[in-house]
Amino acid sequence: MTTSSQMTHLDSVKARNGSPSHSSMKRRDALWGYAFVSPQVLGFLVFVLGPLIAVVVFSLQDRNLLFGNSGFVGFENYRTMFTTDPLFKKVMVNSLVFTLLLTPLNVATSLALALLLSRGLRGQKIFRLLYFAPVVTSAAAWAIVWRFLLQGEQGAVNQMLALIGINGPNWLFEEHWAMVSVVVTRVIKNLGLNMVILLAAATNVPDEYEEAAVVDGANSWQILWHILLPQLIPSLLFVSIITVIGSLRVFDHILLLTGGGPGNSTMVLVYYVYYQAFQFFEIGYASALAVILFVVALILTVIQWALRSRLGTE
Repeated sequence: MTTSSQMTHLDSVKARNGSPSHSSMKRRDALWGYAFVSPQVLGFLVFVLGPLIAVVVFSLQDRNLLFGNSGFVGFENYRTMFTTDPLFKKVMVNSLVFTLLLTPLNVATSLALALLLSRGLRGQKIFRLLYFAPVVTSAAAWAIVWRFLLQGEQGAVNQMLALIGINGPNWLFEEHWAMVSVVVTRVIKNLGLNMVILLAAATNVPDEYEEAAVVDGANSWQILWHILLPQLIPSLLFVSIITVIGSLRVFDHILLLTGGGPGNSTMVLVYYVYYQAFQFFEIGYASALAVILFVVALILTVIQWALRSRLGTE
């Protein structure tokens, strides 16, 4: 049996032979860890935190990209935004309308498709592929194709409507229909992603719950409202929040379909940032708009985590 004195002697021998101590091994492991995470940290500092700080600084300046002048004006850009800019209120209303139309339509359709595909229908793999294909399609290509489809009388959509005696509107050049067109085409574009998330959640609901409800005499609607939907609430909340935040970031779709028109009817906040920065070259004012967009997205993210934490504890 090895005694304590023998163990001490072995440790001293290892130390004399140059064996690394426990503390030196910990320092070496820590250095390797820092080396592995340093590219990610450096990328975050250079490409995320640095530009974010720059945007906040620019928002406090009267900076014009065309004339090259800049000067500190404090919160003047924000005061102009909320008091004298006649277009800002319309932009915020458009953003609200766009989000309120897109989110329920996207989530409800995704949920319906997920529940149908979770029933084990024949050919469901083909349907999953068809629904998810628009997600991996280039947003620019998607918008350009829909721009041709939604042209007035020459568009394929109106030509199909004419076959059944319906005179379709000029979708992208009438104010009310332009917003509807942008929303619907965007819903179809991102439908597959939310469907996959909800499908995964629906397939994880134990079959025993539904079987017990059937034994108790529950019909399909009762099973849906009292069994499936309560189990899907966390996933529905997650999908709703990412859809809302995603709706605040829709830019290329609107740029290629309507360009914010007609009559600024589809001018949303993220497009207004581009409009001020690269049409009027008002970098300072555009930065202030970008800060407002960031704050709105941050508030929604905080609400998401608060609701998820609350649902997780109940």
